[in-house]
Amino acid sequence: MVKTVFSIGLSTGENLVIKKNRLEKEGAQEKGKRVAIVSGIHGDELEGQYVCYEVIRRVKEKPEYLEGILDVYPALNPIGITVADRMIPKLERDMNRMFPGNGQGAAFERAAAAIIQDLEGAGLCIDVHASSRFVKEIPQVRICEEFADRLIPYARHMNVDMVWTNATETVHESTLAHSMNVKGVPTLVVEMGLGMRINRNYGKQVVDGIFSLLYEMGVWKGEPHGIQYPVLSTDGEVEFIRAECSGMFIPAIEHSHFVKKGDKIGEIITPIEGKTEKEIIAGKDGLVFTLREYPMVSKGALLARILTDIRTKRTEEEK
Repeated sequence: MVKTVFSIGLSTGENLVIKKNRLEKEGAQEKGKRVAIVSGIHGDELEGQYVCYEVIRRVKEKPEYLEGILDVYPALNPIGITVADRMIPKLERDMNRMFPGNGQGAAFERAAAAIIQDLEGAGLCIDVHASSRFVKEIPQVRICEEFADRLIPYARHMNVDMVWTNATETVHESTLAHSMNVKGVPTLVVEMGLGMRINRNYGKQVVDGIFSLLYEMGVWKGEPHGIQYPVLSTDGEVEFIRAECSGMFIPAIEHSHFVKKGDKIGEIITPIEGKTEKEIIAGKDGLVFTLREYPMVSKGALLARILTDIRTKRTEEEK
């Protein structure tokens, strides 16, 4: 059943309306068996739209498998999604820096407060994001070190390629995820793909992971198959590669591939002079989990991230 979480008229003449679709087994109790999936905080991140669609579609296909409550919030920033703007249009503010909100504040501060209130009491929240328009990410879960012990047991069932602990963006105290974790609702941040694009393979991978986790929590009866376990990292095991000069970045490798120390990642060229300004070389062995897609770069721009010192957690003791 589609419900309105928050609605308010804006000075622009538009209406801000945030909705959720509640899918539930008749008689289900919220406590312990209610899972929330949220997306669309950033209007240029569309991967979550497909994830929400596919989750709802699968539940409707086999409603008898649902053993609890599933709340799906596809568009927390619906106006931003309409115009593909990462920020809140007109205000130029990042909604994911406004939580836990203010019930007496401006429109979007009140919206943030209403979202937090509606999510309280859930047994788990999954916040689905995409990358920016500039770099591509493999499917991953990002968690704050402060909550890692509680969140990793959930994250390992998500069928993602990696779990990045202590990722800076996730630590920010004004994010939805941090606010919910502080309130005692375990909240995972999923990141994948590329801004303003939808990668159906990535989306299916994450949706398979969501249903795997729902099965582990007793919210879904359909047993998962072919679920992979992620590699785990900390910030100390991630090598950031940034442009040392301006120009056009031409990658020499594919995204989501392993490289060895000394391998060529790509080069920065100057088209008008027909020369290579800088060769980009891997400083360590590892998995390229972030790779720049938009070729034009300025000095300091992120080109790639490499996950080094990879450890896979697949022992029977952890299963």
